[in-house]
Amino acid sequence: MRNAEVAAVLYELADVQELLQIPWKPIAVRRAARTIESLSKDIEVIYRQGGAAALQELPGIGEGIAGKIAQFLDEGKVDEYEKLRKRIPKGVEDMLHVPGLGPKKAFRLFKERRITTIAALERAAKSGRIRSLSGFGEKSEQDILRGIGLLKMGAERKLLGSVLPFAREIEARLKAIPGVKDVVVSGSIRRMKETVKDLDFLVISKDAKKVMDVFTKMPEVVSILAKGPTKSAVILKPNLQADVRVLEEKSFGAALQYFTGSKEHNVRLRQLAIKKGLKLNEYGLFKGAKMVAGKTEHEVYKALGLPYIEPELRENQGEFERKPLVPIPYDAIRGDFHMHTTWSDGRDSMEEMVKACKALGYQYMAISDHSVSERIANGMDERRVLNYLDSIDNLQRKTSGIRILKSSEVSIRADGSLDYPDSILKRFDIVIVSIHSGFKQPKDVMTRRVLRALSNPYVTIWGHPTARLINEREPINVDLDKVFRLCAERGVWVEVNSSPKRLDLKDMHVRQAIDAGCKLVIDTDSHAADQLKNVELGVATARRGWAEAKDVVNTLPWKRLEKLISRKRSSASSH
Repeated sequence: MRNAEVAAVLYELADVQELLQIPWKPIAVRRAARTIESLSKDIEVIYRQGGAAALQELPGIGEGIAGKIAQFLDEGKVDEYEKLRKRIPKGVEDMLHVPGLGPKKAFRLFKERRITTIAALERAAKSGRIRSLSGFGEKSEQDILRGIGLLKMGAERKLLGSVLPFAREIEARLKAIPGVKDVVVSGSIRRMKETVKDLDFLVISKDAKKVMDVFTKMPEVVSILAKGPTKSAVILKPNLQADVRVLEEKSFGAALQYFTGSKEHNVRLRQLAIKKGLKLNEYGLFKGAKMVAGKTEHEVYKALGLPYIEPELRENQGEFERKPLVPIPYDAIRGDFHMHTTWSDGRDSMEEMVKACKALGYQYMAISDHSVSERIANGMDERRVLNYLDSIDNLQRKTSGIRILKSSEVSIRADGSLDYPDSILKRFDIVIVSIHSGFKQPKDVMTRRVLRALSNPYVTIWGHPTARLINEREPINVDLDKVFRLCAERGVWVEVNSSPKRLDLKDMHVRQAIDAGCKLVIDTDSHAADQLKNVELGVATARRGWAEAKDVVNTLPWKRLEKLISRKRSSASSH
């Protein structure tokens, strides 16, 4: 599969374009790269089967970029990239990653000081060779040295699940400042992307100085990158940059829209504004010098003739073209089918998990401990699993106000067979099947493996379908189109796993599953009661994949779900 290879060369092309200050193109090229790296199908197969025309059917890939992809797949190179990179030494591209430097300054340092590597940049800053350049100065040198130091620390994108609580804590802290009217964290975290690079806080306050003082003196601040009258930037202890801006209330909505992004979404909005004879920026929507909208995001979208677009959908992946939808609400989930207890590798007992689910107001839950193959997770053999089932029955008899379903996360073996025979599987209310080993099988082998497992009539849910761990493990190589078709035909529910390291299915594949006619379930895969709250991350991922409440099984009230489960079990027994 050459998706990563093709995406990598496009990212490199975009970096060179940005360094050479070529307008617009880097945004389009990066968008195409993101599309390709997220594909479940091999980009080379798409091209060989349908040519450049098939490439243009993918989101964000027009004729020009399709031609570059085709050339790379045919010749192993992209002429434009080779031509542009000859204009700059390779090391200059790396300078773009120095926090606070930016492409314009990096380009000037190359042109005017012939600095071509980060090492040379560091030497120049230490020796005072940069300060004489107009627009730099001694402070700029210190900023560059701090930026290089931060780069050496290996700053990376952080998991949404780890950053979100931290961002909300800072948000609450800023809201508590006297005179602050509102605070919103924007950027990729507001769009609920699976990883976060930095934090952007937007504030309405008449005392900007007080906000800047509190923000820059927070205990988490490692260094102050900038402190101004209405904007400051710091590095926080998790090696995360955070910015704060104090805005006028009349422009807050426009700024919130602008800084929420994505860049690609904002480009489309600005293009729409231009067509209407308007100008859109972070200060508002203008007709000449007159502001026509800006106080709220809703009025900005309305003035552009658009319905309000939820932040999670703002990726320019079709949200402008399709009819308006209502993404699944964050409070729509009525139960969780995937959690582990002390019967396998969970931290808390069955009783504790039931108590936590009741506290969330759930109508039902499924306890789903591991099957026998997961020895490292204390998986249950057939003898233990019978005792386990009896324990769930006994717990239900003692518990009111919530339905406790009997389940297990059953491992899919290398050949596609399941850990338990049908004589055991038929005793569960819910059967989740997942891959926990053999992640590197070839695509055809993996696809056959998954299809065989999901063809078992007792299977209810395909758990964490691609088995990925964000930034740790690549997804399995499986033909999702084929598997989703089977799930839709057999009524197997496809899981959106809310574990912060998984978020699996990812947003793009959620959309693919829905388009194939699949029903989703949003589960937490909790191994402790306090992890049940991660359901928010799964809902966010589903929203980013355009899921509505009707697409998600565990938005159903218990009586309707009970009938659905009963029908599925009756159908399985008839096989």
